[in-house]
Amino acid sequence: MINISSAQLDAWLGLFIFPLTRVLALLATAPIFNNAALPMNIRLVMGLAITFALATALPAPPPIPAGSWLGLAVIGEQLLIGLMMGFALRIAFVALDVAGELIGLQMGLSFATFFDPGRGGETSVVAEFLGLLTALIFLAMNGHLLMLTLLAESFTLLPVSATPFHAAGFSSLLTASAMMFSLGVMLALPLITALLVTNISLGVLSRVAPALNLFAVGFPVTLGLGFLVLLLSLPYIGAAMDGVFSRGFTVMEMVLRAAAG
Repeated sequence: MINISSAQLDAWLGLFIFPLTRVLALLATAPIFNNAALPMNIRLVMGLAITFALATALPAPPPIPAGSWLGLAVIGEQLLIGLMMGFALRIAFVALDVAGELIGLQMGLSFATFFDPGRGGETSVVAEFLGLLTALIFLAMNGHLLMLTLLAESFTLLPVSATPFHAAGFSSLLTASAMMFSLGVMLALPLITALLVTNISLGVLSRVAPALNLFAVGFPVTLGLGFLVLLLSLPYIGAAMDGVFSRGFTVMEMVLRAAAG
């Protein structure tokens, strides 16, 4: 007959519960994985599979009962670490969303919105197109595998322990989030510049020919030129997104190192 003591049961639970909390928190906030179209049970199965795959290579957890107050505090700490990692990578995707919104606004497509169930709100057509393109490029570049690699390295930088992580991780995440708007503007800058020149030209044309109906002429010209510039920039958007994703992974690692002290 096999006898299992409560100490052994607590050790086995701690071996899986603490890493599972960090993994599930990352999957709940990381891009692609946090999509509302992905069922919750699928994410739970993915989290369990990742945890079982990593469990044998992780450092030994501290002998803390998962049901104790200290164990609950450790679970909360792992939850915060996973959330910080997911939000750090999310910054790159939000920058591309900002670029899409700016492009749609400059093209005059701010009225062309529809409800996006994945985001839980209305989004412009251009932002939705860039969002889908970003997700496909992220998967094609094996970004999800790089994310899981950083997740495995996080248990070396921030092992499961009763020692709280440094608050510098939060400040580092807030500092990195400040670049979200600047990255979005930089990505949308070529199209914004082209449309700005177009609007200035139309303004000069309206002064030269006052009888010209600027609203009837300006909107098709602005819309057509915007789609043309967007079409010409598509072959180069992959390299730009590669740089944005690299920045996101760098921020993710920087937050972990700052939290580790």
